[in-house]
Amino acid sequence: MTRNKLLIIAFLVLYMTSFSQEKKEVQELDTVLIKSSRIDLPFKENSRTITVITSKEIENSAAINVADLLQQVAGVDVRRRGTAGSQADLYIRGGGFDQTLLLIDGIKMDDAQTGHHTLNAALPIEVIERIEIIKGPAARVFGQNAFTGAINIVTKKKLSNTVSANIEAGSFGQLNGSVTVGKEFKNASIIAHVGALTSGGYRDNSDYNNYNYLVKGVFNKKKQPIEVLATFFDKKFGAQNFYTPESWGFNEYEETQSSLLGVSSTFKKENFKITPRIYWKRGQDIFQLKRDDPSFYRNLHITNKVGVETNASYTSNAGITGFGADISKVFIRSNNLGDRNRTMVNLFLEHRFKLANDKLDITPGVAVTYFSDFKFHAFPGLDIGYQLSDNLKAYGNLGLTYRIPTYTDLFYNDSSTSGNPNLKPEEAFAQEIGLKYNSGKFTASLAIFNRNATNLIDFVKPNTTATKYEATNIAEVNTKGFELNADYRFKISDYNQTLSFGYNFLDDDILDQNKELSRYSLNTLKHQFITRFTSKLFKNVRQNIIYKHAERTIGGSYNVWDASVIVDFTKFSVTVTANNIFDAAYIESGFVPMPPSNVLFGLRYNF
Repeated sequence: MTRNKLLIIAFLVLYMTSFSQEKKEVQELDTVLIKSSRIDLPFKENSRTITVITSKEIENSAAINVADLLQQVAGVDVRRRGTAGSQADLYIRGGGFDQTLLLIDGIKMDDAQTGHHTLNAALPIEVIERIEIIKGPAARVFGQNAFTGAINIVTKKKLSNTVSANIEAGSFGQLNGSVTVGKEFKNASIIAHVGALTSGGYRDNSDYNNYNYLVKGVFNKKKQPIEVLATFFDKKFGAQNFYTPESWGFNEYEETQSSLLGVSSTFKKENFKITPRIYWKRGQDIFQLKRDDPSFYRNLHITNKVGVETNASYTSNAGITGFGADISKVFIRSNNLGDRNRTMVNLFLEHRFKLANDKLDITPGVAVTYFSDFKFHAFPGLDIGYQLSDNLKAYGNLGLTYRIPTYTDLFYNDSSTSGNPNLKPEEAFAQEIGLKYNSGKFTASLAIFNRNATNLIDFVKPNTTATKYEATNIAEVNTKGFELNADYRFKISDYNQTLSFGYNFLDDDILDQNKELSRYSLNTLKHQFITRFTSKLFKNVRQNIIYKHAERTIGGSYNVWDASVIVDFTKFSVTVTANNIFDAAYIESGFVPMPPSNVLFGLRYNF
């Protein structure tokens, strides 16, 4: 009997003996305040397409990292190059990996070198309270890089006097371990996490050693709380065919580091709230074309971003006004891109009106930005929502959005790629209309969207005989589509069950452009269908089954099944996670085949 059949049978035995969902009660999203704006609003009052993944959903998922978790969300395309999220690119609604902004507790984690490193800053799932995913134009809210959407990872406020340890082992020599500590003091609280993920790899030169560290503290809690967040992530991994095809015969290798230090506090007085913050973000990237011969070809990039930011809101009879300012400076030192720096200033303003007995909400806003190398830009937007009934809301939004070129776009140079220092910023006008329905047991949403973009940055060959792709502003690109999501909650034997599904359709068209010579849109996710069954039939056993169907513009399609079983005891839990159960052969990005069927066994212990 083959290894794959044994893996499937082993998992199905566990599956047939126990079904599950959540050990604790489902969190009511309607009471969650969304932090992905300058105006804090309950989830149900937002007039945008927002998805929230709660800590309970994270705990019960089959995912072991943020990249795997986001793959379970329709409209989000995470293109991985292997296991454990060693490198993964983040896309929303067909935008490029440079066009999606990641935030940690509201701190913008954009990387001036390249968006390839966006998810390097993603936190370990043990310390995440929730993930807020905002789809559509978000430049007026966040500024640079929120071209097609943004993802805000919100950390937990506290873990009251707990120590938990997690160890996992499984296919490809995977060995993961972590310890998370929470401690409450009289006037402070601390969360600390340390973790390691290692593997020998599922194919040649796909091994990795990834380490993550996090400390979060809240001090002076009785008077004026001050939050301090510090993270450090270190990844070393074989990068076989990450950037070159197999036929070229290179043995690629990469090391990345990502760190963040942020300090913030919130002052409240009657109807006024202000949150000042200072932060420092550092990134480092070492790439070698030949793993054992750094002298053959080696890139070293070190980026630093320091900034100060203030967000505020004021509530009056006329509604809620949100405003803010963000001033930052970016420095890069690179043997390929050169030594460069950029100053950025962002000013934000929005106001939420409520009319027609509070059934109608209108929120206009604008972002004004200055870059020392791209001068001034202004990007307005508008959100409108109408409460048709207690359970049904219609909404729409539109806005201008933008992205300035990364340093890779501007200056990168090798034998097959050439940057262009004369690039213009990308710009787009995006529109969206949608419906949201929530009856408690059944939740559904539908969104139809369109984006007309100009000056999108692509790497293009000038003709069929050219050997280099050159960075170029494309004249025009149109992206349109729709997204449908639904959740049905019911009970079996007094235990909660949830059946969820999502579908996303994209039509991404390059106008007046020779697609054969272009890298843009070669792998757009045209059809995406995701369904998840989270159930519980026994007191201490939970399980998930996730099915993902993807069809990309290049014509390839694939179906992937993942699942997990969690058995809870008094002090510990035993987990089994199976990925790609039926051994689908597929590629998410570039030239890298994804792992075959694999299983991971885990033990979570609470002291």
